[in-house]
This record gives sequence, structure tokens and C-alpha cells, in this order.
Amino acid sequence: MKTGLLLDPLYADHDPGAGHPECPERYTAIMKALKGSGLLPKLATISTRAAEMPEIERCHPKHYIELARDEVAQGLDALSTGDTDICAKSYDVAIRAVGGVLNAVDAVMTGQLGRAFCAVRPPGHHARPAQGMGFCLFNNIALGARHAQKKHGASKVVIVDWDVHHGNGTQDIFYEDGSVLFASTHQDPWYPFTGHAEETGAGKGKGSTMNFPLPAGTGMQAFTEAFETKLLPAIATFKPDLIMISAGFDSRVDDPLGKFKLTDADFVTLTKHLMKAAEEHCQGRLVSVLEGGYNLSGLASAVTAHVGALVEG
Repeated sequence: MKTGLLLDPLYADHDPGAGHPECPERYTAIMKALKGSGLLPKLATISTRAAEMPEIERCHPKHYIELARDEVAQGLDALSTGDTDICAKSYDVAIRAVGGVLNAVDAVMTGQLGRAFCAVRPPGHHARPAQGMGFCLFNNIALGARHAQKKHGASKVVIVDWDVHHGNGTQDIFYEDGSVLFASTHQDPWYPFTGHAEETGAGKGKGSTMNFPLPAGTGMQAFTEAFETKLLPAIATFKPDLIMISAGFDSRVDDPLGKFKLTDADFVTLTKHLMKAAEEHCQGRLVSVLEGGYNLSGLASAVTAHVGALVEG
């Protein structure tokens, strides 16, 4: 099953400013590492495009999309909705991050590719329906899940978020839904101070949110327990048509914005767990989307390990 890679120089054009952890150098570090790894010839190229307004409106109301567009055009340093610094190109890059993820979903759902990794910036999992926050403008992975449902008829999608920060935006979008199983492992207490274990969904979505808040210093043992005893059985019961990963590598050891202790080998193990689940339940269909990761060398090596696992199958 061929693995695709979405990695485009335009994702370096979003520049939140000097000293910002979510910097353009994140793209450069990933690009150089993948080039040096020998993996690129084994990967299919996924192109990007600008997502259209109706596509973004699947998760975000039009007034918020227009607010983000207009505040970028006005030359503001940050969105008025929260802690998301912006520059003159941020809106264009953000809609192309979404569009690239939608292209990856198209390729996987139609069988052109078996799996895909999307090295997009800015990240997305903190973006709530009408609020950009936590470095995020639009929720890339949530929009990818909705695209799989609306365009390709996927009835159920699983999103697994292993970023060190809780994916509060993704949870909010699907909290009362039921057609998306959202599961998050994250440091607690930590930004954005959501994702408590008792947050399990509401209404039609009751039971379709799974949170695993873990203390600073957590390593692979707790992740193994969460995956093997709870998450993987839940995926088997849910029977998804697509598995997606909010692949945040700030859960790696020595990240400046997190205090977890995962290693590159641990990310390979987690990746293989989800690849096996995808093989068992949805013909191997898996799309991974970059979220955090702010130690540049650590990000580069973790992404290389993750992509290598996807390629090896």
C-alpha cells in the first residue's frame, strides 16, 4: 500500500514572528530529515490546494472564516479570538493546509494511496468552531474527517490525538456527534486545561470521546496501557471507515512545550498499533496530520520514524 506525503514549501510562509515556537523552521527541519532519510523515493507526492469556503464551513461558521481572513488582511499580529499569532500570508497558508489534508483524504479514500502523512502548518487541533487558538486557525484534521464523510460517504471516522496538548477544538467539533470517535492522550494539567477523563461526549456523541489525561513525566508504559486496554478495543467496537492521527510530536522527550518522555521508537510502536487497527477495520486507510513538536531536531527525527513506519507497512 503506497504511502503519500504532503510537504510543500508554502507551509513555511506562515511566520508567527521571531522566537515563536511554531516557526517556519519546523517545515525546514522535517524536509531536511526526510530528504536525508532515503524515504522520499518511496513516497507518493500529495499536492496542496486552497480549500474552498463551503469545505471549511463544514466545521467553522462563515463569520469566523471571514474574521480570520480579514484580520490577516488588516495586518494584525494575532487573531482576536485567542493566542494565534499571524502574518500577511497566514490565511493563504492555512486554507492550503486544509486543502492539502483534503487531497490526502481523497487519495486514501479512493484507494490511490493506502496511507498519508500531512506535514502541514499551521497546526489545527486547538481551533474550535468559531475560535482560533493555540497557534491554530482552522482545524485541519476535523475538516479532513468531515470531508471523508461528506464527499466519500464514510460513516465513521476515528481521530487519535497523541499531541502533548489536548485537542480541545477537535473534541468540541465532534462532542455531540457520534460519527467520529475522538481519543486524546495529553499532559494534565497543561494547556488548554481541557480533556478530563469524564469528558466523554454528549447527546448522540455520548461515549464517542475518550480522554487520557496523564501527568508530566509520562512515558510509553502509560500510553501502552491506554492504547491496548481501552483505545484499540474501542476502535474495534466502533468499526471506522478511516483512521486519522493528530500527530503531535511535542509529546517527545525534551520538547520545550511538554514534559512527556516518548521516544522515536515509541512513536513507531504507536503508529504500528493504529496501522494494524486500520488494516483490521478499514482496509488500511489512515491519514496522519502534523500538529505540535517544537524541538527541531526531535521533531525531525520523530517525524522520520513515524513516516518510516507508515512506509514499511
